[in-house]
Amino acid sequence: MRLTDDRYASERRQFELALRMIRHEARTRTIRECTGLSDDRIRKLYSTYFRNSGLNNVRRRRGKSPRQVTRFVKNADYQLQATTLVALYCAGLLVRIDERDRIHACWPRPDVEYGHRVCRAFETYLLLHERPLLSFEWAWNLLHSISFNDELYLAICAYCRSRYVQDAYALDLKTCPCCEIEAQRRRRPGVKSFGAE
Repeated sequence: MRLTDDRYASERRQFELALRMIRHEARTRTIRECTGLSDDRIRKLYSTYFRNSGLNNVRRRRGKSPRQVTRFVKNADYQLQATTLVALYCAGLLVRIDERDRIHACWPRPDVEYGHRVCRAFETYLLLHERPLLSFEWAWNLLHSISFNDELYLAICAYCRSRYVQDAYALDLKTCPCCEIEAQRRRRPGVKSFGAE
């Protein structure tokens, strides 16, 4: 193998990540942040590999990425899925939790490796939840929102002591989404609980 064979390796990784993120319907700005590719190149990639190839199931999202945090704590189901994503971000070394349960970003700025790790976490999330409630852009928003520790933080459940995503400006009943869902199922006879088969 010649030294020049690796000359295009970084560019190839940029294109691979861009295609991976396009499949998840990431917005152009999000793709640009991780890949460094221009908006025009990202649009051309979409046209070449998706729109003009007959793959119409991948849509291009327009407008700004979501910035609100209320969706992550809308109800116990959303809260559970947001908590799953945060756990996957920790496992993917995108964020870390300190001894005071504060979250810190592990990357100074997005790059190609960062983008692949976010995609890996999101793809695992899709496998874990039968009906995923959060899109890639919402998962991207969660990663950035939780890293600031201002609107969202990790609370600790009074019953099972597990951590869960909580809104800093909302009333916290100290009940994690798993315990909340389990309590709701106990109140409704005939509905199977988490542990039941």
